[in-house]
Amino acid sequence: MNARPPKKPRDLVDGVLLIDKPVGLSSNDALTRAKRVVNAKKAGHTGTLDPFATGLLPLCFGEATKFSQDLLEADKTYVAVVHLGVTTTTGDTEGETIAGKPVDGVTLEGIEAALARFRGPILQVPPMYSALKRDGKAYYEYAREGIVLEREARPVTIHSLEFVSYEAPMLTIRVCCSKGTYVRVLGEDIGALLGCGAHLNALRRVQVGNLTTEGMVTLEQLQAHADPLSLLAPVDALLSTFPRLELTAELTKRFLNGQRLALGKEPDVKVPEQQGRVRVYHDGKLLGTALLGEYAILAPERLIAVRA
Repeated sequence: MNARPPKKPRDLVDGVLLIDKPVGLSSNDALTRAKRVVNAKKAGHTGTLDPFATGLLPLCFGEATKFSQDLLEADKTYVAVVHLGVTTTTGDTEGETIAGKPVDGVTLEGIEAALARFRGPILQVPPMYSALKRDGKAYYEYAREGIVLEREARPVTIHSLEFVSYEAPMLTIRVCCSKGTYVRVLGEDIGALLGCGAHLNALRRVQVGNLTTEGMVTLEQLQAHADPLSLLAPVDALLSTFPRLELTAELTKRFLNGQRLALGKEPDVKVPEQQGRVRVYHDGKLLGTALLGEYAILAPERLIAVRA
């Protein structure tokens, strides 16, 4: 009996890959497939997309995983198709139909008025079909058992909510929202306000923080590419909104040792005017992030392994 050949060792791959997640695939499945193609030792995604949803799924490899939390906290932008007149158990196409109502009375003026009600800070009740947990058990597990839990409304912010098109019964909207927003629930609430009910027919994510669909690839394109590693953006693609700060060689040694640096009297360092989080470099290589405080005190935050 022949022994199995040893598994190929994983590589130390650092970077960010923008995947166009297809319908029917979980975010974890997409991550597993991509990780296998680039043969990365360490990987993580930056916020799940439901299996029925498509679009931008940023995947972090190696040192980039240290900054994935920033994208979890970031605003997201979606294009959603709301099916007016039909409600489902899950608020999307994966659930069973609960009720149907005519949409004859729905007008463009009524839609615009409804959308206006949801712009800005709102309170939103999380859906039963969600990964939120109570007593160590996910809401969707309770829902599958026919149990409906009392859920407290949570504050979220709809930064923008734009009308795109309406071809009855399908209403297409574009929404930019804060973390924790359920677009499924937004679609249901719009339908309820219009008096006909609704569920999401399609959902596509087009932006996460500063990352857009530019440079996004499908899993098929990734698998067919002659050099898949060339599709990865550098780690600092996640940090582009932070001011840049370049350190000298001597200060770099101290910074990588976790020391706080007083930069006010360092003539060779150009200190950003704005306090807060900064991205720190030496000789063009990212060292990590830091907090720039009063009197130009630089405190290391997250350091990365600088590879040769």
